[in-house]
Amino acid sequence: MDWQAIGLSVRLAVSTTLILLAVGLPLAYWTAFSHRRWKFVVEAVVALPLVLPPTVLGFYLLLAMGPRSPLGALYTRLTGGTLPFSFQGLLLASVLYSLPFTVQPVSAAFAAVDPKLLEASWCLGVSRIATFRRVLVPLALPGIATGAILSFAHTMGEFGVVLMVGGNIAGLTRTVSISIYDQVQALDYSAAAETSLFLLCFSFTVLVLTYSLQRRMWSIWPGRYGV
Repeated sequence: MDWQAIGLSVRLAVSTTLILLAVGLPLAYWTAFSHRRWKFVVEAVVALPLVLPPTVLGFYLLLAMGPRSPLGALYTRLTGGTLPFSFQGLLLASVLYSLPFTVQPVSAAFAAVDPKLLEASWCLGVSRIATFRRVLVPLALPGIATGAILSFAHTMGEFGVVLMVGGNIAGLTRTVSISIYDQVQALDYSAAAETSLFLLCFSFTVLVLTYSLQRRMWSIWPGRYGV
């Protein structure tokens, strides 16, 4: 089993999940409570990675990160390196690719919270930020955990986007899914089967945790889900 690739995938998944929680919670709050007429455009952009082929998304990200692009040129001036075929580029691509897996569950959890509880907090003079931290987040915690788990698992299994943006550099951009592909290409089916079994067990565990958290959320707010 390629433990180096597994370790890199875990590092990438953890970093991606942490960034998505920091970025996704405010975005999920906005999509859950905003009354802007053009909100559907933002929701469509967030959900785009769900329907867009990974190779297409990876191709456009590769162009956006290239040394001739504004983002790539700025990164090169600041760091002296390049985003494509680096862990940093891989991380940026993973954040964008897994964004809907965080935002959508969290937004649904936020929307399921009884608005009267938020209004009561505001009437007591608690600020919106404090209400978000003390009332909304604790009540939506199962949904937040679901989004974090799904984002982590989705990043662990990425293939198309990471291959397009990061390539296949051992110890730097070779993730566990790319490692399995290499093992199959080398006709090393025993190693591929061993690593695939690891990912299968991991994915099943993630689904069990996700459905368990969803059942808990339904039991807390049964009326909001038609139960």
